[in-house]
Amino acid sequence: MTAPLMPKATAIWLVENTRLTFDQIATFCELHILEVQAIADGESGTNMIGLNPITSGQLSEEEIKRCEENPNARLMLNPIVTADSVLGKKTRKYTPVSKRQDRPDAIAWLVKFHPELPDVAIARLLGTTKNMINSVRSKTHWNSQNIKPRSPVHLGLCRQVELDAAIAKALKDAPRTDAAFGEANPSEDEHNA
Repeated sequence: MTAPLMPKATAIWLVENTRLTFDQIATFCELHILEVQAIADGESGTNMIGLNPITSGQLSEEEIKRCEENPNARLMLNPIVTADSVLGKKTRKYTPVSKRQDRPDAIAWLVKFHPELPDVAIARLLGTTKNMINSVRSKTHWNSQNIKPRSPVHLGLCRQVELDAAIAKALKDAPRTDAAFGEANPSEDEHNA
């Protein structure tokens, strides 16, 4: 479970305004029970203002009432509501500014060593665009003379697990032909004769 925002300030508010046990508050705020006891005794957090978890959207009144009635129950954080979670949009993969200049090298490496990967998979893996992939592949990128194929895993642009999954999916989705292995399928020749 993740801790609420400003856990100590939240614990102060919960101690002052609810009938929750110290154990419930300590578990929810990810504090030690002795810290919560010190807050209740006025030994800790005296200069701090409590943070209302209801107004900040971290808890509901019903959740607090449910846990006040049952001392063994645990408080559960409300799910974080963002525009993307409401609209169902996928978050884009963020690449730090310091690593963005390494993207063309990673694209060149993937194009060279894993030609079975479609452009969509490369774009998703590295957080780039199809235009960038095409410019690196066709050597029309503005910095193409300085691009050296380097592994995106070693550059820190993706994890090895993600790369392996993308390669496995590309190999599974690729149509398998015996012509790729340099031999014809004998069963087809017999049926065609």
